[in-house]
Amino acid sequence: MRHAIELAQRGVGAIEPNPPVGAVIVDDRLHLISEGWHQRFGDPHAEVHALAEAGERARGATLYCTLEPCSHHGKTPPCAPALIAAGIRKVVIGTVDPAPHVNGRGIAQLREAGITVETEVCEVAARRLIAPFRRLMLEGLPWVHAKWAMSLDGRIATRTGDSKWITNELSRARAHALRGQCDAVLVGISTVIEDDPLLTARPPGTRLATRVILDSHARTPLSSRLVQTALEVPVLVVTSQNAPAARIVALQQAGVEVLSLAGDPDSTERPSLRWLLKELGQRRMTHVLIEGGAGVLGSAFDGELVDECHVFVAPCILGGQAALSPIGGTGAGKMQDARSLASLRVTPCGDNVYLHGDWPSRSL
Repeated sequence: MRHAIELAQRGVGAIEPNPPVGAVIVDDRLHLISEGWHQRFGDPHAEVHALAEAGERARGATLYCTLEPCSHHGKTPPCAPALIAAGIRKVVIGTVDPAPHVNGRGIAQLREAGITVETEVCEVAARRLIAPFRRLMLEGLPWVHAKWAMSLDGRIATRTGDSKWITNELSRARAHALRGQCDAVLVGISTVIEDDPLLTARPPGTRLATRVILDSHARTPLSSRLVQTALEVPVLVVTSQNAPAARIVALQQAGVEVLSLAGDPDSTERPSLRWLLKELGQRRMTHVLIEGGAGVLGSAFDGELVDECHVFVAPCILGGQAALSPIGGTGAGKMQDARSLASLRVTPCGDNVYLHGDWPSRSL
């Protein structure tokens, strides 16, 4: 099952809004016969790849699968009937599919056909693997990644606003790879005006992320690199209902999609981040990356909307009371109110450090 989970991870970024799935077929002595994983949205599922590789050797064998085999027709035929037809003797499952249209039906179909089914094997890891899919299916919200780069003393820019570059090329390459696995990259209007970012993955990843700008008054410059490339890579400007109509029309004529959302309950001007995430969830976006600035990240943390953190730390000291910190907003009033990561991985990136962690209990 651990091997199946490793296989499933290869599909992350290419299979969404489907969940990543891995499958392994073994004989009675647990010798590997075949393996497969869901490789791309709309393509055959992991079980089908494993069955195709196994051929007749699948008859009487055992299948290990990270997720309950589906029993419904979608982009591809259902997997449970394929396992029955192939003569699989036993199916071992990591976790049940949380999607309401599956949720136990695949298991029931297998058992009705006389196949032995064992569930909840390596379940914690299997459920974590599909946490973004679970969030989308059960709550209609995307999985939210928060990313920032900072100095050793926790600053994202100098007191004059200079921030290029705090981190090294290895860290920036990893950050670009993260963009390439997400459905949307989200920033605030201050970041657009101050940094004129492009927000694309370079080199391109498996997904083409929509660039999303929180911009209450539609101030996004028509000369910005985001607007200038809107016909090549989608740009979504999210405004309040008070944004000037002329500015909205100008952006739309430049190829930008403009979405007007109701205001945040705490602000009559700022679009609600939670409402925006619900909108992105309705568009079947599974992974959303928030890159800043401090106000947007602060709102996300204050609203407990962040699921996963990606922090790049450079061994430099910027100092200065006016230097920017990565997280704004209200923040915790007491240490007991601070959110602590349930998992943390530390990876060297040359002389930088990449800190990566999440709060999987939110979807487990």
